Amino acid sequence: MEFPHTLALPLASDMPRVVRRQSRPSRRVLPQRKRRETDRFFRQMVAGMRNGVIAVTRDGRVAELNAEAHRIFQIKRSSRAVGQPFSEVLSKHPDVVRVLHSAFELTHLPNRAELRLRRTNKVIGYTISHVRDERARLLGIAVFFKDLTKVEQLEERERLRDRLVALGEMAAAIAHEVKNPLAGIEVMAGLLKRQASVVDSPDAQSLLNDIIGEAKMANQIVHEALEFVRPIRLQVEHTSIDEVLHTSLALADSKISRGEIGVALKIDNGLPPIQGDHHQLCQLFTNLVINAFEALDGAGQVEISAREGVRDEDPHAPALEAQMRTVIVEVADNGPGVPRELRDRIFNAFFTTKPQGSGLGLAIVRKVVDAHDGRIDIQTGSSGTRFQVTLPVSGASDWFALRAQAARTSTDD
Repeated sequence: MEFPHTLALPLASDMPRVVRRQSRPSRRVLPQRKRRETDRFFRQMVAGMRNGVIAVTRDGRVAELNAEAHRIFQIKRSSRAVGQPFSEVLSKHPDVVRVLHSAFELTHLPNRAELRLRRTNKVIGYTISHVRDERARLLGIAVFFKDLTKVEQLEERERLRDRLVALGEMAAAIAHEVKNPLAGIEVMAGLLKRQASVVDSPDAQSLLNDIIGEAKMANQIVHEALEFVRPIRLQVEHTSIDEVLHTSLALADSKISRGEIGVALKIDNGLPPIQGDHHQLCQLFTNLVINAFEALDGAGQVEISAREGVRDEDPHAPALEAQMRTVIVEVADNGPGVPRELRDRIFNAFFTTKPQGSGLGLAIVRKVVDAHDGRIDIQTGSSGTRFQVTLPVSGASDWFALRAQAARTSTDD
């Protein structure tokens, strides 16, 4: 069979040179594009990590600083830290600068070490790695770290709970042994006082009044100790902060003389009710108001304010968690403030600077705040002291209901 025409395919050597020249760049462009895409991917990955990342070159300049690192070290995103000496970028954190300097000289680098930032009082856990090329030459270092402040606070609370369990067992045993004799002393002193009134001896009356007063104070200390060590069982209900604060102020007035102290209440209208224990919250704010009255010693000004706020959550958390509604209550006085060396101890049990008192008032305050999943902060100085209590509006059951509702909404979409 003969073919009338033959299909001739050109050999590679017969192809025009221009075709061969055009094919070469196409083979080079593809890997370059892939490399650029890969570089972009890894940069975006590092930028979006929930752990902080700092990379420093051998000559001491910042090669990478992700968003979490900016947040933890409080560096403005517009500062253009990349390319700058790390000692300048982190100049406000000399401890971190010292760690990075030593990393270039160390053979065995620290793994899972911790460091407290003095400027912000944050605790970070970090790991350092050397960055080397194919010939094992040192190119720089990379530091991976995480904010452990909340973790440390939770661990401290766990240690406090362990101490309180032991203390509670001891206090319960002591209370049963002490309360009955104290009640007997108070009753017998009262009977003796009535009999001494017949003799009409002022000295005897004064001594008996002192005995009764000291017995009542000792009984109050035992009662507060039991309140402190006893586990809180919240009777949760929709609670009006407005009512709680007015009740607390009235209770504080009944327990301590205000003197010339002025009180200003500034409560925003339309505050949402919170899920909380009305009795426990009244005890919380009563103790704060009494603490303010005692700090002013009969003259000064106390301001009690309440407003709605938003819980300050992890910026990477889901929007539902990051925007949880709160009520913020502040109790402020214009007294002398708390000395700097005592500020870390004021919430400790049995710590007090007063000549009389159990030292349990603020410890109970913190315990009630923790039981309501809240937070308490203190600002103090020569111009006075301000306690800020942040309480979530919704309880745990409401929170899970909101989560379920959001999940159903996203499914329907």
